[in-house]
Amino acid sequence: MNKKIKRLIEEIKSYNTDLYRHDFLLTWEKSIDELKSILSIADLLKEMRRDNISAKVFDSGLGVSLFRDNSTRTRFSYASACNMLGLAVQDLDEGKSQIAHGETVRETANMISFLSEVIGIRDDMYLGAGNAYMREVGEALDDGYKQGVLPQRPAIVNLQCDIDHPTQAMADLAWLKEHFGGLDNLRGKKIAMTWAYSPSYGKPLSVPQGIIGLMTRFGMEVSLAHPEGYNLIPDVMDVAAKNAELSGGKFSVSNSMDEAFKGADIVYPKSWAPYAVMGKRTELLRANDHDGLKALEKECLANNAKHKDWECTEEKMKLTKNGKALYMHCLPADITDVSCKAGEVAASVFERYRIETYKEAGYKPYVIAAMMLTSRFANVPEILAAQIEKSRKRIKF
Repeated sequence: MNKKIKRLIEEIKSYNTDLYRHDFLLTWEKSIDELKSILSIADLLKEMRRDNISAKVFDSGLGVSLFRDNSTRTRFSYASACNMLGLAVQDLDEGKSQIAHGETVRETANMISFLSEVIGIRDDMYLGAGNAYMREVGEALDDGYKQGVLPQRPAIVNLQCDIDHPTQAMADLAWLKEHFGGLDNLRGKKIAMTWAYSPSYGKPLSVPQGIIGLMTRFGMEVSLAHPEGYNLIPDVMDVAAKNAELSGGKFSVSNSMDEAFKGADIVYPKSWAPYAVMGKRTELLRANDHDGLKALEKECLANNAKHKDWECTEEKMKLTKNGKALYMHCLPADITDVSCKAGEVAASVFERYRIETYKEAGYKPYVIAAMMLTSRFANVPEILAAQIEKSRKRIKF
């Protein structure tokens, strides 16, 4: 067992957590120790993978996935996490299930859970509904377990909702931890979470909300910037402000991308739809009002086009600390003259940080696996230590 693995195991043991048999739905519902534990377990799993040590702690069982929106990184990260731990992946296609014929949430939740360990849900399309749906599924599972329908209650992992994107935000934090050499080194660092122009509309609020809700927990100076009217959910803004006060960090809001970039150590330019627009869009989607949706899209794209100067350019990067801030993005980025005529980031800036964004994304499978492990096992460090010892003996033999 190498020194880093030993250190990580002892580190995980030192945290005071209550993650066992609990869902992971919002980062701000978890304690600092619990968030640190997830990061350390992710680091340990990554180290085990690097040393070709199996982390298959499950002999059988399903990891069910339900994606109500398109996904590449999160979908494959979830599947990778399940495979890493020994679970088979079963994707729930609502169009091919009895959900399409009116099956209730309560019934579906129980029917997919007889041999399931984890259910990963992505539901970010409907403002006010995604996180609520996950909790409704959780209540159905609680009842199914209580009534003896289910032999055990599967855990739910939020793979993105209307409020938060915890697996993305935690992967981002894991990357920052590596890049800056530890969580303590993030204290006082300025991160600019800014809106950026995109030739599309309706992008969820959950990525910027996840960033301001998490980075404020670790004493960072979080500078949120967006054009007037491109507000986030007020309740999440309140969470970020409170977090900053408790952690000794800072949280500010402005309508200037340049102001946010000034002196920043990290920049995260990312498009999103205004809170009010997402609310209106949700109403139109529920009403199946196609004409209304087309009119809203036209209006929103016209508004976006007024802010094409909200682009992460070389000139804006010069405003950052020593002109060398770390560029971050959840991907895919709208890259000017590459994926679109005008977008979130200049091609030269993105290309310079392309590998860094891939490394950032590379933490997601390990973060998801850590969330799964902590929800299913009370003694994760001992479980993984046994896996490491078993693997070491096998290799030695």
